[in-house]
Amino acid sequence: METLVTLESFVRSAQAASFSAAARRLGLSPAAVSQNVARLEGKLGVRLFQRSTRGLTLTEAGERFLQDVSGGLDMLQAAIANVSQAAGQPAGVLKVSASPVFGRGYLVPLLKDFLARYPGIIPDWHFDPRPVDLIKEGFDAAIGGGFDLASGLVARELARAQLIAVASPAYLASRTPPREPADLQHHAGIHLRSPQTGRVRGWPLRNRAGEQISVEVPPRIILDDPESLTQCALMDLGICFVTVMDALPHLRSGALVRVLPAWYADIGPISLYYAGHKQLAAKTRVFVDYVIEAFRRQELAKLFSAV
Repeated sequence: METLVTLESFVRSAQAASFSAAARRLGLSPAAVSQNVARLEGKLGVRLFQRSTRGLTLTEAGERFLQDVSGGLDMLQAAIANVSQAAGQPAGVLKVSASPVFGRGYLVPLLKDFLARYPGIIPDWHFDPRPVDLIKEGFDAAIGGGFDLASGLVARELARAQLIAVASPAYLASRTPPREPADLQHHAGIHLRSPQTGRVRGWPLRNRAGEQISVEVPPRIILDDPESLTQCALMDLGICFVTVMDALPHLRSGALVRVLPAWYADIGPISLYYAGHKQLAAKTRVFVDYVIEAFRRQELAKLFSAV
C-alpha cells in the first residue's frame, strides 16, 4: 500500500504539471517529489508521466490513475485533518485568493475576530485581480467572479458585481454633467483593457425599468488595472465604470459621485469558491461559514448593489 505522501506527490505534480510546483505546495524538495513519483511508477509497473524540458505530461495510464485517486485523496486528507482536530479547534494554513479591493477592504477587517475564534488557523491570503486555478495552485477557497468552475468545485453567490459610472465633483464642475447615457459621448472616458483579450471593455447599461442601452465614452485613458480607474477618477481625469464595491469608500467620503444614478451594468456574481466534496477540511468549512455570515451581518450584498 502506498503512503499518503507518495500518492500526494503524484496528484499534486499532475495538477501543477510540475515537480517543483508540487514540491512548494507539499513543503518538500523537487527531488523528493520526483523520487516519490518514480517509486510509485516502479511499484505500479507503468510510467505515469512523460517528462520533458517543458514540464510533465500524463500518460494514458497516468490520466486513468489520477481520475481514480485524486478525489479519494482529498477526502482522505480532509478526514485525517478533521479527526486530528476533533478534540480542539480547526487548524492549518488557509490559502485564500481574493481581489485586492475586496481583500483589503472587506476581508482583512474580519481577521481579528476570525483569529480569535480559530487561533489554530494561519491565513495565507493572496490578493490578486486574476481568477486563480484553485486545484492547480492549491487554494482552499477564493472570492471573486469569472472563475472556471472546474469539476468538484462549488460556487456560493455572495452578491452581484454591478458597475456604476463615477467621477469627481471637480471634474463634473468643469463641464455639463450627463443627464442621459447618450451624454457620455461628450465626456472623457477612463477605460479598462481586458487582460484576457486585450480589448477595451464596454458595458451595456440597464435601468430599474429593464431598459438596456449600449453607450460609448470617448477614451481619454486606457488601463489594465481596475483600481487604477478609480485613482484616475479621483484625480479629476474623467468618468469611469467600476463596481459599487470599488467605489463605495469614495462615494461615502464624497471624493467621487455617482453619474447617471438610474443606470448600471450587471457583470455577474461575486462568489465564494471551494471544494464541494463532503469531507471538506475543517479550516475551510469554518471560513466558508464565517464569510457567509459576515456578508449577512454586514448586509454587503445590499451595499454592493447598484439598484
